[in-house]
Amino acid sequence: MIKNIIHNDEIFAIILRTSYKTDGVKFFTPDDFSQQLGYMSHPSGHVIKPHIHNTVLREVQFTNEVLFVKSGKVRVDFYDNDKVFIENQVLTKGDVILLASGGHGFEMLEDSEIIEVKQGPYSGENDKTRFEPFN
Repeated sequence: MIKNIIHNDEIFAIILRTSYKTDGVKFFTPDDFSQQLGYMSHPSGHVIKPHIHNTVLREVQFTNEVLFVKSGKVRVDFYDNDKVFIENQVLTKGDVILLASGGHGFEMLEDSEIIEVKQGPYSGENDKTRFEPFN
């Protein structure tokens, strides 16, 4: 239900399958990740007190992405920082993935809808280095 893609002791991705379920709040990312991924399950009537987030200076050096597969089936290919293929995983409707480091590419195995959340501002093509996928 939780799959960590780890290469050379570095977390490249965290996959949260749609079948994951637990009570309460569970975070899957280390505290030092610039993008945090968590899960919440609370019973009817549970209250999360209103709150505001304090201004905290943060420095983001690397873009993390969180993808929500709304529909379809998507193959994710993982690469190390030298553009060498590591492995792939298939995501289906309801799965969520945090892409934390390394490289990645995608192939839609079915018509797919994906929602993406990442830090901004976006730097256009300066934000990424494209390369040819493995065969």
